[in-house]
Amino acid sequence: MSISSSLNAGVAGLSSNATRLATISDNIANSATYGYRRVETDFQSMVSGSQGGKYSAGGVQATSRRLIDEGGSLTPTTNATDLAVRGRGFIPVASSTAIKAGDTSPQLMLATTGSFRADEDGYLVSQAGLSMMGWPANADGSIPNYPRDTDTGLEPIRLLTTELVGSPTTAVELGVNLPATSTVAGAAGDVETLTIEYYGNLGQAETLSISFTPTVPATGASNAWTMEIRDSASGGAVIGNFDLTFDDGRTTGGRLSAVTSNAPGGPYDPTTGTAILNVAGGPMEVDIGLIGATGGMTQLGDDYAPLKVDKDGAPVGTMTSVEVDANGFVTAYFNTGITRTIAQIPLVEVPNPNGLDISLDFQTYIPSNESGPYFMWDAGTGPTGEILSYVRQESATDVAAELTDMIQTQRAYSTNAKVIQTVDEMLQETTNIKR
Repeated sequence: MSISSSLNAGVAGLSSNATRLATISDNIANSATYGYRRVETDFQSMVSGSQGGKYSAGGVQATSRRLIDEGGSLTPTTNATDLAVRGRGFIPVASSTAIKAGDTSPQLMLATTGSFRADEDGYLVSQAGLSMMGWPANADGSIPNYPRDTDTGLEPIRLLTTELVGSPTTAVELGVNLPATSTVAGAAGDVETLTIEYYGNLGQAETLSISFTPTVPATGASNAWTMEIRDSASGGAVIGNFDLTFDDGRTTGGRLSAVTSNAPGGPYDPTTGTAILNVAGGPMEVDIGLIGATGGMTQLGDDYAPLKVDKDGAPVGTMTSVEVDANGFVTAYFNTGITRTIAQIPLVEVPNPNGLDISLDFQTYIPSNESGPYFMWDAGTGPTGEILSYVRQESATDVAAELTDMIQTQRAYSTNAKVIQTVDEMLQETTNIKR
């Protein structure tokens, strides 16, 4: 009977609008929740059709979906590990409770923003108890080639804020000008010296003592020097000896023209301008300079000048801060002035973000069949956006729009209730026919 179908349609209308009101309430309640994605409710008509010229109402059905691809605006903060994604992609996170319980393969979850700070064990954890996941770097700061279509290799990022860290010196670059007047006939032949402090494998300070002895000819100018290098960690032993010859041409005057390696010490490589020396702690690369190139060792004028002496390594120090760049590299800063890459945060991308229908607490999601398989990209490459630090992503809720939808939903609910009331009155009239 069509009048009964009207009653059923009115009941379906009440239920559907109640569902829409629930999603509106959720959106408004989370209007200040960082990273929240609003839920949208759509109505679809249910058609029963007609028979014998009589129409039967099918009613309405409500379906809801979370619009994960629609993010909120970005707001600045003062914490370097407050992160947000600008563009496509998700930050990988995992439950810190599971990690501390010894779970080596915790459930991978996806987030778009978070405020991460070091906990008592140094792990970067959000207020919701989510650990930031990333690929750990090698000792030299490089990132190994981890698989991109699985979470194998991801580990919780940990800051060693309570540990001492040193960095041994492995390379030294020399930029010294030697006086040309010291290699002419009749010169005094004064030996020039240079002392360079470097750091051993245990962070202790050691010294390279370098002497430059000019070759004084009987006539003319030799433009030649002997460079000898001694290592304090080796008991002052000679670890390198080189004969340096400089050009005196009109356009190339003062540049290196030849380098000859003498025992002990590794050979000079003319393609890189370097030589490998063995200090007590291991090999060290010394950059003397390329033949015929500017920079490096020169012989000009009558002044000895150590213009540029660079080296890597640092003494023992503690971590003072950490930052994350747009490509996801986590860089630690130490009180000794050195920096070190400790991890990289990838961005997880899925073909259909709105298909992440497994929504968990704290604005996190799990990949599903509807979302498609995930792939981990370097932030800022491929289809992904960038990772921003000192930033949080606000809720995607527009309160004004939600209140407008609430008014419409209230009116629709009242109207459906009126339909039920009208059908009830019509059924009552049908009952009164018997009287």
